[in-house]
Amino acid sequence: MKTTAAVLFEQPGEWKLTDVDIDEPRGTEVLVRFAATGLCHSDDHYAKADLVAPHLPFCAGHEGAGIVEKVGASVRSLAVGDHVVTSFIPSCGRCRWCASGMTNLCDTGFREEGKFLDGTYRMHDGAVDVAQSCLLGTFSERAVIGETSCIKIDADLPLHVACLLSCGVPTGWGSAVNAAAVVPGDVVMVVGTGGIGMNALQGARHAGASVIIAIDPSPFKQEQAMVFGATHSFGSIDEASDLVRSTTNGQGADAAIVSVGLPKGDHVAAAMSAVRKAGTVVLTGCSRGDEVGLPVNLFELGMYQKRIQGTLFGHCSPPRDIPRLAAMYRTGQLLLDELVTRTYTLDQINEGYADMHSGNNVRGVIVFD
Repeated sequence: MKTTAAVLFEQPGEWKLTDVDIDEPRGTEVLVRFAATGLCHSDDHYAKADLVAPHLPFCAGHEGAGIVEKVGASVRSLAVGDHVVTSFIPSCGRCRWCASGMTNLCDTGFREEGKFLDGTYRMHDGAVDVAQSCLLGTFSERAVIGETSCIKIDADLPLHVACLLSCGVPTGWGSAVNAAAVVPGDVVMVVGTGGIGMNALQGARHAGASVIIAIDPSPFKQEQAMVFGATHSFGSIDEASDLVRSTTNGQGADAAIVSVGLPKGDHVAAAMSAVRKAGTVVLTGCSRGDEVGLPVNLFELGMYQKRIQGTLFGHCSPPRDIPRLAAMYRTGQLLLDELVTRTYTLDQINEGYADMHSGNNVRGVIVFD
C-alpha cells in the first residue's frame, strides 16, 4: 500500500512530501489511518538537527489520532474501526518499570532507533527503508504501528484535539501534578508556555496552586496562558521575581517547571534560583543530546535541599492517563479545543513549524483529509 508522508531526507532540512510504501501489519501490529497529528517541538528538533535522526529518510510525528483499518493476526485489544490515540511509549507490561506502574519508563518503550523490535522497517521509499519516529511516524496519512502503541478512545471524541493526548497534554499536566507534586496553595512557575507549558498550567490549576506564574517571551503566549490557568504572566523570570518574593515571604516558588522548546543549563539554573528551600525544579523540555552540565550553585542545591527532577511523559502512564484525561475533557475539567491555535494540511507542515517558532501558536495540528 502507498501513502503520503512528510519525510526528512537530510539534517538540517525541511519536511518533504513523498509517496511511501507501507507493509501489511504483522502479528501484534495494526494499520492506522490518521485523522490528525500535533506539531510537537520534539519532532522539529530533527529538522533543525538538534537531535540526530537514527536513520534517513526519517518520518517523524508522534502526536497522532486515527482509526484502525487493519489488524495483525495476533492483535487482541483492537478491532477494525476503533478510534485510537498513539502512545510514543509502548509498554510491555512485564518489565520492572511496568510492574511498578511506571510504564512511561518501560524497557521496550520510547525507542528512537526508527525500526521495529525485530530490527526491520514497515515504511519504505522504493528500495530504501524509512525510519518511523517512536515506532509511529504520524506525519503520514497511514502507518503500521504496534498494538501497544495505541490507546483506544471513545469514537465521539474529536480526533483533531484527541491527538494532543498523545504527548503535549499528559506531559505538561503530569509535570505539575506528578513530577512537581503540586498541592493546594502552592506557588508555581511554568517557564515556557507552548504545547507542554500550557498544560503544565492546567495541571497546576487542577492540583490547587494558588499562584501560577507563566514565563514566556511571546506576548501572545503570555495572553493565552491566562486562559489555561495562569494567575500572572511575564516575559522572563527576572520580571516575575518581585511577585514571587511578595507572595512567598521572600522564600521563592514551591516549584518551577522548565518546559521551553530547547532547554539549556541556564534555564535550569535560573529556575533553581527562583524556588524556595526544598523547592523542586522539573525539567520537561527535550534538550540537545550533547547538552551537558548545569551551572547551578551546588551549595544552594545541597544546603537548601532543593531538587532537580527530570520527567518523561509527565510521569504519566499512557494506558491509564490518556483515557483519564479524555474523561476530564468530556466533563469540562480539561481544555483541549483551546490548545489548537491553527490547523494545517500535511503539505503545510513547514509553515506550521515556522508559525511555532514565531510564537504564533500554542499548538498547530495537521488535519488529514
